Amino acid sequence: MKMSRVGLNRKKAKLKGIFGIRARLVLLALILVGPLMVERIRSLEDTRVKQVTMASSELAALAERTAASQREIISSVEAVLKSSAYIHASASRIGRGCATLRASLRVDLPSIRMLMVAGADGIVRCSTSAIFVGTNISDRAYFKRAIETHDFVVSDFLVGRQTAKGTILAAYPVSAIDGGEEAVVVAGLNLDWMSGVMGNLAGRPGVTAALVDGDGTVLAAPPDQMELIGRPFSAPAEPVGSGVNDLGAEERAFFAEPPANNRAVYFAPIRGTTARLVVAVDETKVSAGINRDIRTAYLQLFLVCFIVLLGALIAAERLIVKPINLMTEVAQKFGQGDWSARVCRKQLPSEFVPLARAFNAMAAHLVERERGLVAINNRLTVMASIDVLSGLANRRGFQSRLDFEWMKAEQNGSDVGLLMIDVDHFKPFNDTYGHPEGDACISRIGETLAAIANEIGGFAARYGGEEFCLLLAEADRASEVGEMVRSAIAHLAIPHQTSIFQQVTVSVGVARTVPHPANAPRDLIEAADAALYAAKHRGRNAVVEHGFVRGSDSGLSMAS
Repeated sequence: MKMSRVGLNRKKAKLKGIFGIRARLVLLALILVGPLMVERIRSLEDTRVKQVTMASSELAALAERTAASQREIISSVEAVLKSSAYIHASASRIGRGCATLRASLRVDLPSIRMLMVAGADGIVRCSTSAIFVGTNISDRAYFKRAIETHDFVVSDFLVGRQTAKGTILAAYPVSAIDGGEEAVVVAGLNLDWMSGVMGNLAGRPGVTAALVDGDGTVLAAPPDQMELIGRPFSAPAEPVGSGVNDLGAEERAFFAEPPANNRAVYFAPIRGTTARLVVAVDETKVSAGINRDIRTAYLQLFLVCFIVLLGALIAAERLIVKPINLMTEVAQKFGQGDWSARVCRKQLPSEFVPLARAFNAMAAHLVERERGLVAINNRLTVMASIDVLSGLANRRGFQSRLDFEWMKAEQNGSDVGLLMIDVDHFKPFNDTYGHPEGDACISRIGETLAAIANEIGGFAARYGGEEFCLLLAEADRASEVGEMVRSAIAHLAIPHQTSIFQQVTVSVGVARTVPHPANAPRDLIEAADAALYAAKHRGRNAVVEHGFVRGSDSGLSMAS
């Protein structure tokens, strides 16, 4: 038994001598690399098919994002047209339609070249570009459709009569805002901007992308395919395949035509238009680069496989995993709202530098786009808070300013004053002189209140109808300011035959208080309104002040 063990140990020692470290490495290499070479050759052929599929999927995803960007452009144009229609409808009532439109809305969106307003007869009466004034667009299909549907309409590709250049136009009828106004607001879309949005589809061999209208005419194309604009697109204008027609545009953004002759076509509808984003992929050309890569990979595989086996574990952590983790961390910060997050390229291998540069460029673009959207939203908010007739803030703007001044006064322990101002006998004035004179009267009173507010550092607003208000951050002179307002309106000397004063006068209710958690801004409004009621009860053309004090047990009570 002992002899057999000794013989066995000797055999093991001989085997160890034969299988030394170098021999083991060679044998290990042969064991690993041999099957790996065979498997690699087979897998490279499989990769050929997979990469073609992945390239198509990537293009579909890129095209889907591009389609979403095009939809955003159409949505922003629709928002601008609706705002323009509202401004035009409001300003037309006081005879300032075109002037107010040009003054209130500048065409600063890169997606819009110009704005114009056409009457029901199709004659352009107002435009941000003078060459279009007087043009007759009554025969244009988009104009007729906007009149018929009373809704937002986008045209197919057409050639402008003045510019002789291809364009598409969006229209929105003013009647959708004001049923009494038969006019249509029209915007000319910037096809170059729409083509620029498709830049991520440029420079890809075998890929043809275009935004086409309902007739199949190309509206926009990537920068390297701009020659297609205005021409018929060679791909079909409608998607094919079972189930496509059952899906809505928002349910599935992209459809794929079954491949034919190594050619796949993807479609995406643009909401609110007849346009489609079409991406045609010639898989033969797409796979040409992959075939070259595979041939190169065969040559490189025999040279580097052994080195890769030894160095993969060390190199993978330093050259692949660590950079990916770094970029993932930065992407997570960016996704959480840290807009300043950027990838530091000095910490990355050179292979990741283009990706990091592309990520940083995308982040900067998103930040700039976010700022643009905030600026547009701020402009729309300001427009929504202004009363067009008087030029003052409207009730919504007044309420926002009152809430702000109330909060500031509550923090500082200071007082807030409010004047509620009502034009005396305004309905008889309208009945006697007509609504145009009534609007002119409101406009002059608004100018006077704006001047007083500017002089004393207050905030004037039109509360509604013939009622105005003046907010005072420092209310010590509230009654004095109220008398100043009453006197200033009287000095306008606007004739009013049905008034006992024979001219337009106002009644002013004054209230002031030191904000406290137990009261609210509406209490100040109610106090000023009660004071206004008292001023009218005393014969109008008067100023009455009410203050409100805090009782020990009963909350707020009024005191005159």
